[in-house]
Amino acid sequence: MKVTTKVFGEITIDDDRVITFPKGIVGFPELTRFALLHDSEKGTGSIHWLQSLQEPAFAMPVMDPLFVRPDYNPEVDDELLGNLGKLNPEEMLVLVTVTVPKEIKKMTVNLRGPIIINAAEKLAIQVIIEGDGYPVKFPIYDILEANKKKAGD
Repeated sequence: MKVTTKVFGEITIDDDRVITFPKGIVGFPELTRFALLHDSEKGTGSIHWLQSLQEPAFAMPVMDPLFVRPDYNPEVDDELLGNLGKLNPEEMLVLVTVTVPKEIKKMTVNLRGPIIINAAEKLAIQVIIEGDGYPVKFPIYDILEANKKKAGD
């Protein structure tokens, strides 16, 4: 399938790379079909894009929360994961959305609304974590910079 995107221009997405969110995502329940992309020039790195296949202008930057918060391990009610099919921990991918404001040093991730993907079934859901253990706006700029310096050593 060919899709013209805002971030990557015209791209071809193989059907086996389509991720379905049966209930949509928070704030956009009508958007149910996505592909997980990365900038091939920058490598797989830390930031990927969750690109809507229904709304080409809609792409969310996402990343593995363990990259910026190694102890990230929210409790998610099994009931919420019921739409993801048979879950095998090795096939689960957890991502969090990234907010990049004009002032890049104020970049944050939403640790309270992770996206959980069953990679084997290509099914996903965004859940809301209860309690105050994880913030909606967790600053990451300094962490990313420190990680870059470590990688360069």
